[in-house]
Amino acid sequence: MLKRILIAAVWVMVAFNATYLTVRIARDRDLFPSKGVDSGASRFREAVELIRENYAGGPEVAAGELTDKALVEMMKSLDPHSEYLTRKRFDTVQNDLRGEFGGIGVQIELKNNRVTVIAPIAGTPGERAGILRGDQIIKVNGQEIEDPPLNKAIEKLRGRPGTTVGVTLHRPATGADIDVKITREIIRQDTIRTAQILEPGIGYIHLTQFNERSGVEFREALGRLEREGMRALVLDLRNNPGGLLNVAVEVAQPFFDRGELVVYTQGRTASSRQDYNAQGDSERRDYPIAVIVNSGSASASEVVTGALRDTNRAVVIGERTFGKGSVQTILPLKNGDALRLTTARYFTPGGRVIHEVGIAPDIELPVSVEEEGKLIVQRLRRDYEDAAEFKERFGFDPVEDKQLRAATDMLRGVLAMAPARQAAIASAAQ
Repeated sequence: MLKRILIAAVWVMVAFNATYLTVRIARDRDLFPSKGVDSGASRFREAVELIRENYAGGPEVAAGELTDKALVEMMKSLDPHSEYLTRKRFDTVQNDLRGEFGGIGVQIELKNNRVTVIAPIAGTPGERAGILRGDQIIKVNGQEIEDPPLNKAIEKLRGRPGTTVGVTLHRPATGADIDVKITREIIRQDTIRTAQILEPGIGYIHLTQFNERSGVEFREALGRLEREGMRALVLDLRNNPGGLLNVAVEVAQPFFDRGELVVYTQGRTASSRQDYNAQGDSERRDYPIAVIVNSGSASASEVVTGALRDTNRAVVIGERTFGKGSVQTILPLKNGDALRLTTARYFTPGGRVIHEVGIAPDIELPVSVEEEGKLIVQRLRRDYEDAAEFKERFGFDPVEDKQLRAATDMLRGVLAMAPARQAAIASAAQ
């Protein structure tokens, strides 16, 4: 018995020593991820201290300031959508998601290291000033935008309501630089710009963004139009820069069966896949849908468009979408700052990637920059119903919205064919 105990003890010691040796070697060779992080943090601290103690090229730089700048550059090196959020910037992002802030009303991204307008927000000073999707903001109040350009542009464009800001735009479509003066306002981002019956049976909803209120407002608009006799829907997502992923699912789910896949995200590993399924508690709408998109349709707009298209529930009309199909997660830090980090990418139900690809329309109908500018004015000033009065006021004849016309023509044809189709189904069932 004693012999067996001694043998067991020897084996325990051998196993312990082998484990200890393995861990020691792994640490020495930097095989543990935490070892690499610790080593990098140590080098960073050493560099900051050396700069703080020895730098003589200008004013003394505080260690905290050096750290902030390093973190900003580190996040920027990952991709255009990841960023380091100071506490002030973090508050701004949260206000955006709540749907109210002060400024000029444009959604911007960093594209090819240029501050680029995804789309002006409907009904805001930026739209009224004629800012268009694709415009590049190169100066604010006559000054070029410093690094980090996206954060600095947002800081400069926002301000007290009633104050004026000068914005210099470069318009790649024409090669022109344009100076505009814009008076800031409180930007209340209304989700539904228009919800109406265009003609008997055909409803129209212009959804301008996806914020916390969008899902509820969309369902209310949908219900009202259905009570007014809607049997087909035009969903206008042009210049909708997106917003919250869960709200995109809320907007799509009235057209899906409960539990059906709307979109999924995929991170670094296979196990990181997350499915987003419809959770609606009402009967699925199965009427025909036309979705209108353009290159200003991004993010959540692309999620909804991709879901409806992949499942053959809608025909997509217009232009290829922006291609912003990555998920940014806000990760708060202990000091009140935060990281906005790309943690996954969106995929349509059929497994199509959205990021940097976008969604190609079924019916491609491009619109020139000049046409779009005129259409924006027309949407803003629906009170001018007389064409002559409109031209006298704005200097051009009203132009036809050919994308909207194509959508209504297509739905009109589908509705006209519906009785014959139902009769054929009934005949086949007999």
